[in-house]
Amino acid sequence: MKKLFGILLLTMFTLGINAQGQGQGQQRFSPERFEADMQQFITREAHLTQEEATKFFPLYREMQEKQRALFDRQRELAKVKPSDESGCLRVIKESDEIDLELKRIQQNYHTRFIKLLSASKLYDILQAEQRFHRHLMRSWGRGFGQGQNQGQGQGRGAWGQRQQMPQMPQHMHHQ
Repeated sequence: MKKLFGILLLTMFTLGINAQGQGQGQQRFSPERFEADMQQFITREAHLTQEEATKFFPLYREMQEKQRALFDRQRELAKVKPSDESGCLRVIKESDEIDLELKRIQQNYHTRFIKLLSASKLYDILQAEQRFHRHLMRSWGRGFGQGQNQGQGQGRGAWGQRQQMPQMPQHMHHQ
């Protein structure tokens, strides 16, 4: 559920950046650039070899494509509140089914990933993916629309101490 929430937030921010960028002459969000940056970040953070990355990322992209279709459907469901109770119930049930299907896809692909990589390596990949999304959300959230170079530097650790955040590629910062 956390991953779903993160991906939905990412989608909303993506749409917001497209709208912001178009209105203020800023660089538009590029899905290809985002994918390349995420792949680079995960490869570096999970210490993937070139061979591991070559095996992993095509399958990972396949999983994301399947998930994206379901996220699109959830977004459509959330656009307009149904006018009656039965319509609301239908949307809730359909959204729950989509959530379950997303989890089935994830579980299926995790099983497939384990055939390519060790469980330890997959764990590192999943952690790196979460760090990438968290860092991106933080960098977009801080100063969003203020024209500042955000997202570098310090963040708070689990116990409140300052810690260095993973560095993102320079063009990923919202300016």
